Amino acid sequence: MSFPTKLLRSLMLGLGLVGAASAALAQGNWPSKPITIVVAYPAGGDTDALARVFAEKLAPRLGQPVLVDNKPGASGVIGSAFVGKAQPDGYTLLMAPNTFAMAQLVLKTTPQAGYDVLNGFTPIIQTGAQPLFIAAGPGTKAKSLKEAMDESKKSELAYASPGSGSPMHVLGEMFNKSTGANFRHVPYRGVAPALTDIAGGHVPLTWITYGPIAPYLADGKMRLFAVAQAQRSPLAPDVPTLAELGYKNVEVTAWNGLYGPKGLPPEIVKTLNAQFNDIIKMPDVAAKMKTLGTIPVGGAPDVLAKTTAADLERFTRVVKELGIQAD
Repeated sequence: MSFPTKLLRSLMLGLGLVGAASAALAQGNWPSKPITIVVAYPAGGDTDALARVFAEKLAPRLGQPVLVDNKPGASGVIGSAFVGKAQPDGYTLLMAPNTFAMAQLVLKTTPQAGYDVLNGFTPIIQTGAQPLFIAAGPGTKAKSLKEAMDESKKSELAYASPGSGSPMHVLGEMFNKSTGANFRHVPYRGVAPALTDIAGGHVPLTWITYGPIAPYLADGKMRLFAVAQAQRSPLAPDVPTLAELGYKNVEVTAWNGLYGPKGLPPEIVKTLNAQFNDIIKMPDVAAKMKTLGTIPVGGAPDVLAKTTAADLERFTRVVKELGIQAD
């Protein structure tokens, strides 16, 4: 370390600004080592798949490997908290679905390693939005949502979700409350294990995004009943909305975004935001996102910040009103 740099550090130490100085000095040669994108869910889900698509495209643009690290547990709280406590140096990032904003609202006991949704992270970009569908597997003979509702009056029907506190869980309980349905929640540790049980006939229903279920629709093992948004989805235009079927005011859209730890330097945020905005416009990436049931969003970091805040506000109210808790 040169004498001027040593002097600068000594002066900054006296002012309690070593952390800020380190971040500032690090920006000049960032990135100089591999970057890790944490996914707080098991491999095989749509968030994991999206992260791997972005990592593959980002690596050559930044000149460093970009790795995806799955850290599942507690409906995503463990992996998210890990990133929240990481150094804000641009080498540890979080690719998260909107479960990030609501998981802690429904857990009976939040792990000590919890996180502050609004103040504990640096929003970088909202990568996409995903409509949610209710789907059925071979565990029920119902051919429509009405038939499933009728069947549930005779014997209990369960619905799978990728975890307590996921948008699928909250949507399922909103639907139960609004319609009088009694579909029992069965949480899993991610989309992949949930789909395995649904396709195997062990759980009859699920609220889910389009991408993971598409292969099962193609071979007839599963079927879609409705989409939980105001308009029909271009991903499945023949599937009616819940409102069309007479179930009003039950709408939830999933989304995903990239975050860094709190205090991520603005120049790193700017670089990552610009790179991701370019990447989601690539024809092959857009095609892959469509396959995964994701509609590209992009834009400034503030788009993700506002979306996160709006979901936290809305679902804090919804979870309290409906008394939703983890099973």
